[in-house]
Amino acid sequence: QARAGIVWHFIGPLQANKTADVARHFDWVHGVDREKIARRLSEQRGASLPPLNVCVQVNISGEASKSGVAPGDAAARCRIISTLPRLRLRGLMAIPAPLEKGGSPRHAYRQLRELFESLRREFELDTLSAGMSDDFEAAIAEGSTMIRVGTAIFGKRD
Repeated sequence: QARAGIVWHFIGPLQANKTADVARHFDWVHGVDREKIARRLSEQRGASLPPLNVCVQVNISGEASKSGVAPGDAAARCRIISTLPRLRLRGLMAIPAPLEKGGSPRHAYRQLRELFESLRREFELDTLSAGMSDDFEAAIAEGSTMIRVGTAIFGKRD
């Protein structure tokens, strides 16, 4: 089986018309921010598959161009997702705004960690998916358990 031993992570915004493929072929979804998407993933996840691991995407920097729930809405989204069959709420995911040259991403990651810690009181969260090639050190220093370093591995996109 080609899938044996590989854990597939879907990262990024997910359109409603793509949820069936993601529910069928992935183990993790980093970036669920809409109830509609969560419900579709739950409904379309095969009963023979283990629960789909889900991280709620938080728009920690409040950018209009980015997906994610506002920090103040994260608990409500977590409550909904935690009740859906065939989904397992694992944690939070965020992509903070790019910084000015010489700036530090620690503030945004600190806010995310504080939100994560407050939600852990209500939910069994174990995953903080934050940090990319340019700022993963700051994310790890603030508690990130998963980082995304594609640019460091594959180089910048054209």
